[in-house]
Amino acid sequence: MKNIETLTQEAIVLLKNLIETPSFSSEEDQTALLIENWFNQNEIPFKRENNNVWAFNKNFDKNKPTLLLNSHHDTVKPNQAYTNDPFKAIEKDGKLFGLGSNDAGGCLVSLLATFVHFYAVENLSHNIVIVASAEEESSGKNGLNSVLKHLPELDCAIVGEPTLMQLAVAEKGLLVLDVKVKGTASHAAHQNDDNAIYKSIPVMEWFKNYKFDKISEVLGPVKMTVTQISAGKQHNVVPSECDLVVDIRVTDCYSNTEILDVVKANVNAEVTPRSMHLNASSIPVTHGLVQAGIALGRTTYGSPTLSDQSVLSCQSLKLGPGETLRSHSADEFIFINEIEEGVDLYIKILSDFFRL
Repeated sequence: MKNIETLTQEAIVLLKNLIETPSFSSEEDQTALLIENWFNQNEIPFKRENNNVWAFNKNFDKNKPTLLLNSHHDTVKPNQAYTNDPFKAIEKDGKLFGLGSNDAGGCLVSLLATFVHFYAVENLSHNIVIVASAEEESSGKNGLNSVLKHLPELDCAIVGEPTLMQLAVAEKGLLVLDVKVKGTASHAAHQNDDNAIYKSIPVMEWFKNYKFDKISEVLGPVKMTVTQISAGKQHNVVPSECDLVVDIRVTDCYSNTEILDVVKANVNAEVTPRSMHLNASSIPVTHGLVQAGIALGRTTYGSPTLSDQSVLSCQSLKLGPGETLRSHSADEFIFINEIEEGVDLYIKILSDFFRL
């Protein structure tokens, strides 16, 4: 078995290679090859579908519960404020710069190193499956959600996203609604009491003022925001429709279906969800993964940002090196020592969880 220091240094080399290999969502084929090579170099069998790559621990036992380790290797496109080459891994002042270094390359390579550490260990309390997933940034159809059908039932999961290795025990879900308020078209010079724009005002007021009864202890209240409005094509025509887009951040107190039912019961409009699968997620503070982290001085919190947790039905913990505020920023970076800490803490938390 390789020692942890060797695994960590190899993980950092892999991260540099990932940074220098463009991997926008749905275009991750070359970084998938790098991850295949990682498994080959460590003599670990793997599977691949589209640009998702996954592997099981050597002593997989179908009679044991299964823990998922997951992070993604796709990135957003670099913004125009970059001063560095986003596709060049630049190490400077203890930082590793490059697109995807923080979100979520540092998490992914740290989890890959952790998986290799435990790969051949016998008598674990859980099986381990690791998935390096695609299309996380775009919530695409060929991401982690497409792999789940190939996996055994999952008991719990660690999803690698930059949390400064603190314990994100809950994550808000996302429900985006297209809301169509209908009226009657007419000439603007004529009286019209069925103006779709005017009828949209109480609909928007409802979204602004409605309060859901249940408030999450970790994530707070459900938040609804009207973010777009579109109606009319010329000044002298009253439009027959007014279209709204509503962004709803759902807490672990509700499913997306429950939220949608409340909206439909309260607004006088056609309501169409763009998707229903990006649900909120959570894990009890009493869970072994969380307790192992707390024992190491980690703190718990609720995360407002979305990740691949949203497609999982099992209890899941978001945890990883790096800081979320650096994600999607210009000259993105991660500290080298954050990766070193990430591997160390992942291994310690899982060792406690597995009771090794």
